[in-house]
Amino acid sequence: MQDSSAAALASLRSAYAGRLWSEPVDMAPFLTDWRGKWTGPALAVAQPADTAEVAQLLAWCHAHGVPVVPQGGNTGLSGGSVPEAAGQRLPLLLSLTRMHRVRQVDALNNTLVVEAGATLQQVQDAARAAGRLFPLSLAAEGSCTIGGNLATNAGGVQVPRYGNARELCLGLEVVTPEGEVWNGLRTLRKDNTGYDLRDLYIGSEGTLGVITAAVLKLFPLPAAQVAALVAVPSPGEALQLLALAQQRLGASLTAFELLSDTCLSLVLHHVPGARRPLDQASPWYVLLEVSVTGAEEGAADQAQQALEGLLEAAMEAGWVADAALSATLAQFEALWALRENISEA
Repeated sequence: MQDSSAAALASLRSAYAGRLWSEPVDMAPFLTDWRGKWTGPALAVAQPADTAEVAQLLAWCHAHGVPVVPQGGNTGLSGGSVPEAAGQRLPLLLSLTRMHRVRQVDALNNTLVVEAGATLQQVQDAARAAGRLFPLSLAAEGSCTIGGNLATNAGGVQVPRYGNARELCLGLEVVTPEGEVWNGLRTLRKDNTGYDLRDLYIGSEGTLGVITAAVLKLFPLPAAQVAALVAVPSPGEALQLLALAQQRLGASLTAFELLSDTCLSLVLHHVPGARRPLDQASPWYVLLEVSVTGAEEGAADQAQQALEGLLEAAMEAGWVADAALSATLAQFEALWALRENISEA
């Protein structure tokens, strides 16, 4: 394998002038997963600077029968971004993290065009700078990339209101395995023309092509947000609470997360400053969020009252034993930190 790999690497270097790592010390950060549980081999690690370089790399790999492993932020917990040898052939690991430009923000059309290597946090910040919200949110948002979010059809915590990543994308730019570029960066919402290739590529995890850019949907910023950590006896009561919340809150219900006491205890044990906001432990908890849009006065009170009314009804029904509501931004962030730190804990 060494001789054939050396020949393949020499051929690749002659065909591709972009950034290419082949020394073990340089490749190491890309070949091991976030948890340090899996490590795989690679012919080299390529870091293209633009779509044209991605196309050049994939065309070479297709011509030479070299497998490709696309990689975003390498934040996954299931080893999906770790390369594997295909028989005697080592794969090329294709890291997209250098492709992180925000190409366009259109506040009037509520769209944002961004390259696949931009972090989710960068996308959120670009939207917020334009007075808009990009609602996809997950614990790894500071390092996961939008290309990886789309390739895995990430859900995040605001699925009840905004849906998975597929629902947040209007168009894609993709490089096919043969090295051709498909430009589907459409910003039109009411578009019923032709095959929906976008939905094929979203969730395909790089098996059908490499996403290099995307058109994302933006939304109005919430005027107020309130979170609550709620103690429930079992997932059965959590489902009852969810049904009642959907009935009473409608689109104002932006998040609804079920946590076990095992998960919460891990966070309390391992994360400095974390504390249980309820007096008594419970086998299960629900972390829910209510968001109110619009600029009307009293939005914060409106969100607080809506959540309090929901929880009072749920307590009367016996589905909720106790609850802690956020009254300040610091309390809101502290409640969400309990959920977001579970993976690391």
